[in-house]
Amino acid sequence: MYRNRLKPSPKEVKHNRFRTLVQLLAAAVINGYAAGFIGGKIFTGRSKMLCVPVLNCYSCPGALGACPIGALQAVAGGRRHNVSFYALGTLMLFGTVLGRLICGFLCPFGFVQDLLHKIPLPKVTVPKKLDRALRFLKYAILVFFVLLLPVLAANRFGVGDPWFCKYICPAGTLEGGIPLLLMNEGLRKAAGILFSWKMGVLVAVILGSVFINRFFCRYLCPLGAFYALFNRFAFYRMSVDKEKCVGCGKCEEVCPMAVRVRENINCGECIRCGKCGAACPTGAISGGIGEKRGGKTKSCS
Repeated sequence: MYRNRLKPSPKEVKHNRFRTLVQLLAAAVINGYAAGFIGGKIFTGRSKMLCVPVLNCYSCPGALGACPIGALQAVAGGRRHNVSFYALGTLMLFGTVLGRLICGFLCPFGFVQDLLHKIPLPKVTVPKKLDRALRFLKYAILVFFVLLLPVLAANRFGVGDPWFCKYICPAGTLEGGIPLLLMNEGLRKAAGILFSWKMGVLVAVILGSVFINRFFCRYLCPLGAFYALFNRFAFYRMSVDKEKCVGCGKCEEVCPMAVRVRENINCGECIRCGKCGAACPTGAISGGIGEKRGGKTKSCS
């Protein structure tokens, strides 16, 4: 099925520009070490000990902080197989306060997907039953590739691989692998079948993002899966005023995550991007800290 693009209203244009500005600033702050891109070296300053709240590769030449998914795997895969309570606590703090607003406004790879989806090609609507099934993939990736395999699939020295980072993460390939290989001849010569596999994953995600809005966020991102668990009770909430709502459905037409906005706006799939509120002609949708809780439904989409 194909979905035609809607012509945005002035309110939507203003909101989209503001959101794009926030996304650009977030990407610039998180990957602000310009010398790394120039010299082809990874930043190793003290701030690298801190986890950023988004999916952002530690090996990105410009990265000023650590990726929380990478940190969880590195500690879990160590000989002692410990839990990184710092990384886990950081994620829980941001999840409790903001939920998936982090995905909608702060994640650099989410921003990349938004840009890819603007490419003027026909867009695909995934059938609902298939879409619902595929959305569980990100939870499976979180459980198996991030939490279990680094512990259960350790080598003879008792050390486990960072499975998600090593075999799946397209953000790592885009932000870290490609820039480092471009700037280091030795790395280009050493690149083998694993890098080819990672490039294949990245290409698949890029193509998916062109045709399906927020493809990686919907189906594959383990960090999005983690934050989704907090969406229903996060301090930042969305709400729909049933008295103002006229049932036009414009909110659901513009939702990048195909959420049933009028039924379950605070479900785990909502990334709090605010596009639904900007598209609402009656101002029935709002978001903020302490918004009233809406009713519960069985599914998001």
